[in-house]
Amino acid sequence: MAEKTFTAEQPPLRLRTGSKRDPRTQFAGLPYRVVKKDGQKKVEVLLVTSRYSKRWILPKGWPMDRMTPAEAAAQEVWEEAGARGDVHDICLGLYTYNKWMSPSETLPVIVAVFPIRVRDLAEDYPEAGQRRRKWMSLKKAASKLAERELKQLIRSFSLERLR
Repeated sequence: MAEKTFTAEQPPLRLRTGSKRDPRTQFAGLPYRVVKKDGQKKVEVLLVTSRYSKRWILPKGWPMDRMTPAEAAAQEVWEEAGARGDVHDICLGLYTYNKWMSPSETLPVIVAVFPIRVRDLAEDYPEAGQRRRKWMSLKKAASKLAERELKQLIRSFSLERLR
């Protein structure tokens, strides 16, 4: 599987301008691996817990200067899950959620998801003490996630989509 290179920087996606309530953009990594189970190759994904609510999520974060969206997603996978690997510049899809800012305020966020084939999993990484991480089948991972669009994206993920 050849890794594609994306060199142009993408500015944040903006639907409107001028309001603090405008949707924001984040980039998520979908860390995955291929394992052999019962004589068949199966795809597993690595989920992490959020720091405060402890829900299962994908590692994600805000755009970063001088990084492509896929590179920013890979950086978040490192910081939040301690995983490094081959980054694909293919956006698998988008999902939306409301980011909790305070007890009375949420911020609408649109998240672009980029696959990352994990080659190395570190024990020591930036957010190791703040999150749990766990490998799961696609079906189990989809059942653990809250966002409807993300559940569907995970359920439909296949290696053929990366070719």
